[in-house]
Amino acid sequence: MVPTTHQVLVNHEGQYALYPATRETPDGWTPAGFDGTEDECAAFVDAHWPDIRPLSLRGA
Repeated sequence: MVPTTHQVLVNHEGQYALYPATRETPDGWTPAGFDGTEDECAAFVDAHWPDIRPLSLRGA
């Protein structure tokens, strides 16, 4: 079985998500510039999103 390629998305609050690379990017999300397996994308998110609070709450 070939692994599904995912992409990492980010929204205006700096929140990350994994999404199938074959699907159209949903409204409110932008590609973060990384595609890979689900595990590779999860590792990217772990490395780039240490504070999971939305941007609007990080400075509060």
